[in-house]
Amino acid sequence: MNPLEKELIEKAKSGDIKSFEKLVKRYKDKIYSIAGYICLGAPSETDDVYQETFITAFKKIKKFKGNSKFSTWLYRIAANNCWMKFRKRKKESLVSLDDIKNISDHQDHLKKELSREVLKALEQLPLNYRMAVTLVDMENMSMNEAANVLKISVGALKSRLFRARKLLRNIMS
Repeated sequence: MNPLEKELIEKAKSGDIKSFEKLVKRYKDKIYSIAGYICLGAPSETDDVYQETFITAFKKIKKFKGNSKFSTWLYRIAANNCWMKFRKRKKESLVSLDDIKNISDHQDHLKKELSREVLKALEQLPLNYRMAVTLVDMENMSMNEAANVLKISVGALKSRLFRARKLLRNIMS
């Protein structure tokens, strides 16, 4: 963690809203991207996870101890919010094909990066596999960081990735 980020975090812990806003600006695109991948581009789901992540971070920033990177802490909050959304929908798919067709303009980068076939395949993966693929393969996180975000061991992450990639190959073939 660089000194400026550390200072912003400490000020935000003291209630300095401007400092928290600067932290949001630093991470907003990354959190939105992760939420978009996990929610498969459904605008309402992505927006909800994005907003809930920063609301939760604001409420709980005093509990951030600095044992991990601030980004890892935020990614974990986003992952938890995705899990909660998923549970609420009781194993329904997070997005329908109609939602994919209606992706808003501000999410065009998602449409360009992920082909329709990949989105269909991702939609069929269990959420824990989809999150592993999103963090490692799409967000280029290291195995250690992704494992920390998902609160699993690196070995468990590798196992999930292996199974997820195998499922994706089977689905797409």
